[in-house]
Amino acid sequence: MELNIGIEPAREYLSYELAKGSLKLVKDVMLVKEGENVLITGDSSSDRRVVEATADAAYSIGAMPTVIYYPTAPTGAMEPPAPIAAAIKNTDVWIEYTYSNIQHCPSWRKALENGCRYINLTGMDVEMMVKTITKVDYDAIIELGEYFKETVQAADEIIVKSKNGTNLKAYNRGRKVRHSGQKATKKGYPVMLAGQISWSPIENTINGTLVFDGALWPPLELGKLNNPVKLEIKEGRITKIEGGAEADIFADWLKSFNDPNMYRIAHYSLGFNPGVIRPTGRIVEDERVFGGIEFGIGSQGAAIMGECWNAASHTDGTLLKPTIILDGEVFEEDGMYMMPKAQELCRKLKVAGY
Repeated sequence: MELNIGIEPAREYLSYELAKGSLKLVKDVMLVKEGENVLITGDSSSDRRVVEATADAAYSIGAMPTVIYYPTAPTGAMEPPAPIAAAIKNTDVWIEYTYSNIQHCPSWRKALENGCRYINLTGMDVEMMVKTITKVDYDAIIELGEYFKETVQAADEIIVKSKNGTNLKAYNRGRKVRHSGQKATKKGYPVMLAGQISWSPIENTINGTLVFDGALWPPLELGKLNNPVKLEIKEGRITKIEGGAEADIFADWLKSFNDPNMYRIAHYSLGFNPGVIRPTGRIVEDERVFGGIEFGIGSQGAAIMGECWNAASHTDGTLLKPTIILDGEVFEEDGMYMMPKAQELCRKLKVAGY
């Protein structure tokens, strides 16, 4: 099976920039301290240059890195082999680079319960590291995320539209918003790459049409989309899937689990990492296309602060240029943030068009 990773193969490619980004990740984002155990997991699809540079960075500041590789699993959120499950439960910091990431599986939950500081960087290659970590103002992205968090959290009615046919309405009813793109300041709290906030409106109020036009992954056969995948949503559940061959692959994948929770909308997520201007097929990057919105389907973890349920797996799909209306006020139009404060912060980040 060919995976949509797009790795530039040369070992020397952006090596200085990679070293700088790896140190920034370890020291400034994961806040690794001297003497801590740092577990780095990769699979047979991971870019080993990134894995090894991260281990080098951890060791250079006095931490003890341990690297584990294993075969690429057929899908995400699967329980890993027993040695990996044991290792992640007994580490201070866990950096996951596996292409088939195991976030949401039982041993992942146990690792968090044990106080592990975790980040999901599934599919990250050298170019992605440089674009999304090395070259960006991490603190300014976090500042923008905090503004977005407060703005969305204060709203009740959420309408998402797009020129591709999306027309989705939901209500927050006081639900909290998670700013996942933070620094790892808390034990047992999963963080993600900078440039994302996530939340779940009241699940049974999510109704309408949702059209993915950026990326959709897993299943592993997908990634960057060539044709839109159209979903009909009723009371927070997918009732119909339409489109071409990619929609058929997605429908068959959901059906294969024989799990009704795989059809549930798990979260909304805004993407705003200025290093990402288009989808690539690497979902952690694709979720953060600047101005995009992503929707999770399947398992909903406790960190989202919604109903919280288990499902056989989890997948994410993206919409590139949404129009988002909060309580009747246009928050974003065709992928451009409209509120003055948002535009000011976008200029601070040197985002084109602001």
